[in-house]
Amino acid sequence: MPRIAPIRPALLGLLLALGLVAQANRADAADIIVAGGCFWCVEADFEKVRGVSKAVSGYTGGRQANPTYKQVSRGGSGHYEAVRISFDPAKVSVRQLYDSFFRSVDPTDAGGQFCDRGESYRTAIFYLDAQQKAAAEAAKAEAEKALGQRIVTPILPAKPFYLAEEYHQDYYKGTKRVVTRFGVIRQSDAYKRYRKGCGRDQRVKQLWGSAAPFVN
Repeated sequence: MPRIAPIRPALLGLLLALGLVAQANRADAADIIVAGGCFWCVEADFEKVRGVSKAVSGYTGGRQANPTYKQVSRGGSGHYEAVRISFDPAKVSVRQLYDSFFRSVDPTDAGGQFCDRGESYRTAIFYLDAQQKAAAEAAKAEAEKALGQRIVTPILPAKPFYLAEEYHQDYYKGTKRVVTRFGVIRQSDAYKRYRKGCGRDQRVKQLWGSAAPFVN
């Protein structure tokens, strides 16, 4: 038997770190990936759901590896602003999450969401397996019936999910001060003003009424 050299601690640490990075970019069966316009808003909505452990912002659906926000937002990359939602299936089901998703967006709009226009702001569900695909299709059919309008949100096979830049993560509760047209204010306040100014909640409430899960 050939002698196997022991792995040095520094090398072992590097391998573990690389494994953690790969894991951070992998979507598991207890994840769903959705695109619902501005990923700040989707994150903020779904982190309120019982059974959801985390929602992270990223980019998916396009051709370019490791895209930046600038590359995605200017168009042409094919990527959507998307959110990977990790959850406990014992507390909330895939179908419940998809039902909530459809009622948190305007799924009749093929050109973007609310004030955000262009390909990166379109809605979509990216399924990870056959069970998710079936649940998404059932949720879409039920939502279309409930709304009484054609839903244009596509249901697509998942592609690589690339984490968005760190400053996008949990933007809605950030305490860093940022420069806006309203002056220098905290990220959380900038988020609230953006969401209200973009008309997201107003349009969702107009469409879904009391069935909208994240609108007061």
